Amino acid sequence: MKKILKIIGILLLLIVVVIGGFASFIAIRGIPSYTVSIPNVPQTEVTPQRVERGAKIASMLCRNCHFNPETGKLTGRELTEAPAFGTIYSKNITQDKEAGIGKWTDAELIYFIRTGINPHTSKYVPPYMVKLIHISNEDMCSIMAYLHSDRPEVQPDKTAHPPTEPSFLTKFLCMVAFKPAPFPDKEIPNPDTSNVMEWGKYLTLYQLECYGCHSADFKTDNFVEPEKSEGFFGGGNELAVEDGSKIKTLNLTPDEETGIGGWTEEQFANAVRNGIVPTGPALRKPMMPFVQLTDGEVHAIYSYLRTVPKIKNKVERNI
Repeated sequence: MKKILKIIGILLLLIVVVIGGFASFIAIRGIPSYTVSIPNVPQTEVTPQRVERGAKIASMLCRNCHFNPETGKLTGRELTEAPAFGTIYSKNITQDKEAGIGKWTDAELIYFIRTGINPHTSKYVPPYMVKLIHISNEDMCSIMAYLHSDRPEVQPDKTAHPPTEPSFLTKFLCMVAFKPAPFPDKEIPNPDTSNVMEWGKYLTLYQLECYGCHSADFKTDNFVEPEKSEGFFGGGNELAVEDGSKIKTLNLTPDEETGIGGWTEEQFANAVRNGIVPTGPALRKPMMPFVQLTDGEVHAIYSYLRTVPKIKNKVERNI
């Protein structure tokens, strides 16, 4: 009996040593690096139409994380919404050549945005930065044109932030779950706007990535195949707010009791554009009203969301 207990004790000790060694390895190694393979992408032709469209996309997708109210520009800020990822700072994406992205080529930027691999460090950026894997080539060009434009918020600014300090959980997940996305091997066209379902799916999953916040958790989002994200559009993802409080995201599935199944299109539009929710408190940060959406875009998004699988998940938003 003593011999068996001794063997069990030795095995337990070995397990503890192995786990401790693995944890130390993760903590020391940090976020993995990957081979960088910059695609052959020419510099974007900047046109007024592209700048306008890029500004619209950026206002709904990039501004919330990169806009700094102290500078009035896209100089980045500390991202406190998901503390589980660590102490995170969004990048200065103004045209400054040192603190910003003024020296980056369009090919480098597009590679970074689509794959998540920083071409200058070879490091992968975890899911606190969206990965526009499926956005159309033209929409990507519009974003590039906007970043090259004379808009005041992207003009050079030397604001810098401390280095990001990812949590142990982030480092661990980057080793076992979070991986770079493959760069598209063919051109991605704009959606067919005459097909409401296709258009709505594109806007919701690929351009605005609404599922990223409105699924169960950032840590289980699937950027390559969004529909496989845990709790797809079922809400409940916990976000921290600047004032120290916390809020959970809404269930956007068509469940009649806990989702938006009972909302009319007019009520949905009022929530998305004006922040007025028919079944609870008004929307607040980090969710911002998307006043820029056209009637057609709102209709397409609403129509698509009516087709996603229902999830019965009653979300107590304010916690």
